[in-house]
Amino acid sequence: MTDFVNAIAALDDHSIAAAQQLASELALELATADIGMNQLWLSEQGLALNMPALGKPFCIDFSSGKYDHRRKFGGGRGQPLAKAVGLKQGQNPSVIDATAGFARDAFVLASLGCEVTMLEQNPIMAALLADALARAAVDTTIAEITCRMQLHNYNAIRFLTENSITADVIYLDPMYPTREKSALVKKDMQLLHQLAGADTDSAELLTVAREKAGKRVVVKRPKGAEFVGLQKPAASIQSKNTRFDIYPTI
Repeated sequence: MTDFVNAIAALDDHSIAAAQQLASELALELATADIGMNQLWLSEQGLALNMPALGKPFCIDFSSGKYDHRRKFGGGRGQPLAKAVGLKQGQNPSVIDATAGFARDAFVLASLGCEVTMLEQNPIMAALLADALARAAVDTTIAEITCRMQLHNYNAIRFLTENSITADVIYLDPMYPTREKSALVKKDMQLLHQLAGADTDSAELLTVAREKAGKRVVVKRPKGAEFVGLQKPAASIQSKNTRFDIYPTI
């Protein structure tokens, strides 16, 4: 949905043509940058989302911030995410990340050697991801990693149902339940909640994923949360605040 964002602005002359193209693709108005409005901003530095209620403009940069920190200090193949998808010495399972979001987990898995197909339904989020991938492709520090990440702007249930593409693992990270105190939700998660809306189909997605995955489905949940669709996993791997539920298919 693009309800929260209805315009894109080019911040420099070099970005005007690309902004026009993106405006056409996303059915957005081409406008002048306004710091008080929800807008996409395009410049030579990349694509950013300006939502004044959430602070400074947001962009995805695989070379810095949480992405870089997790790549360097996340625990490698010993971390719970890697164990959950079945990463072992000499074994790099292919993964469909059916709920890509900010692609943080997808980037971790790609950095560990997995080929990752990312599905992102929201066109604004998909545009931010596509721009981040394009910038990463010419960054020698991470290009080898992001070349293993493929993006599709597609509804996950439709994609899994309509396409023959499959993978060893289908990874799901459904929207976490909304907390009563919104201040407890980090700004990037607030942004994702506003763009993606309420989670209404995770149970159906899990059912479809279990039919399509080559080896297993992995579902990321908050520690203590109920199982998606009340479908009990065969096993779970715990971290400090997160649980990975595992549903083998063979």
